[in-house]
Amino acid sequence: MSVIGVSSQAASGNTAYTSQPNGVPPSTSSASIGMTPELEQTLALLSSHRSVLGYLLLSRGHPVSIIRHTGGVFDGEHGKKYAGVIARIVETVQSGLEELNAGENEGDDVKFLRIRTKRHELMISPDGRYLLAVLHEPS
Repeated sequence: MSVIGVSSQAASGNTAYTSQPNGVPPSTSSASIGMTPELEQTLALLSSHRSVLGYLLLSRGHPVSIIRHTGGVFDGEHGKKYAGVIARIVETVQSGLEELNAGENEGDDVKFLRIRTKRHELMISPDGRYLLAVLHEPS
């Protein structure tokens, strides 16, 4: 799953948002952060799946910021912690890939990561400007 359905309007900065319970930053509509109807539909579908605990839509800037989230697990400081860790995971894997390829495969970027533990599975879909992370309970 790619996050390319988010338009370039949303790439304008690294503003950290304090999200409301519905996951939308205060006074920010989906249109103002550049979310297409296709992305809205994808996020709604993810949220409705019974095994999904929540998702994070993150900027790729430094520091990473939460654009939108769902699920109590991503509320408050815990969400910020997840956001930072997810960004570091993607950066570390990309760096390792570049080291292994020794510059031979220019542009060989990480497309999808799946991390499974005993309790959860974290799926991360990086894009040029955004990261989409979904946490769910595998069956």
